[in-house]
Amino acid sequence: MSTDLFTRLRPRLFNIAYRMLGIRADAEDVVQDAWLRWNESDQKAVQSAEAWLVTITTRLAIDRLRTRKVEREAYIGWWLPEPIVELDERTPETAAELASDVSMAVMWVLERLAPEERAAFLLRQVFDQDYGDIAGMLGKTEASCRQMVSRAQTRVQQETPRFEVPKDAHRELLGKFMVAAQAADRAAMKELLSANAQLVADGGGKVTAYMHTLHGAGRVAGVFWSLEHKFPGQVSYRMATINGVPGLLRYVDGKIESAQSFIMDDNKIVAVYIVRNPDKLAGVPQNI
Repeated sequence: MSTDLFTRLRPRLFNIAYRMLGIRADAEDVVQDAWLRWNESDQKAVQSAEAWLVTITTRLAIDRLRTRKVEREAYIGWWLPEPIVELDERTPETAAELASDVSMAVMWVLERLAPEERAAFLLRQVFDQDYGDIAGMLGKTEASCRQMVSRAQTRVQQETPRFEVPKDAHRELLGKFMVAAQAADRAAMKELLSANAQLVADGGGKVTAYMHTLHGAGRVAGVFWSLEHKFPGQVSYRMATINGVPGLLRYVDGKIESAQSFIMDDNKIVAVYIVRNPDKLAGVPQNI
């Protein structure tokens, strides 16, 4: 019975851990550790298995995020989460919880929050936990948790798109951009990008990537244009769902080069997040 219960709750626990850590393997390790502790606990004394498991998973994720702090500070260039890529939206990973906002834009902002602030925000805004429960999980007062959530929410709202773009419209605009990129049509790409569009790339020191954020439709379009000209006829794209949002997988000479997430706002592309670090692309289809 305890195994069945854990199996049912496992997707929720993974989603908490992934949103906290941004790396699939780290999230899996946290969930596995929670499973071991669950097995060693006095389960009959637990009033709510779900509350107990959510609490232990959250605390384990916070601890791991703290241990990763030095590693992330030494990371070369920008750090983006390992993308969760789906080629078929009907797969089990499209369950309701995973479909809730885990976009690169939100994960990008969350990465710059303190571990407990990040946990409080996720538990409240994504998983709809009561402030009393959050306070118990984090060992804080309710007032402190409310303040952390409020600060985090303000930051997320300031740094993510203001408008919700329907997925069909998102996919249609992305399709046009893909065609323009494939054709190295710089003018067409600029037309689809907002004037102040930004691009963030993560190479992790393993492959070449911009060390600073690029701004402006011309510069962002130029990035796509230059790759096509560097590898004429060898660049191809594949539509995919990346962290719950329509995105692109880019291949050079038939091999995966990057996973790209696009953020839309007011019918324009406002941000592009490109994961090039090969360590983070292990779970992505390697060949087109």
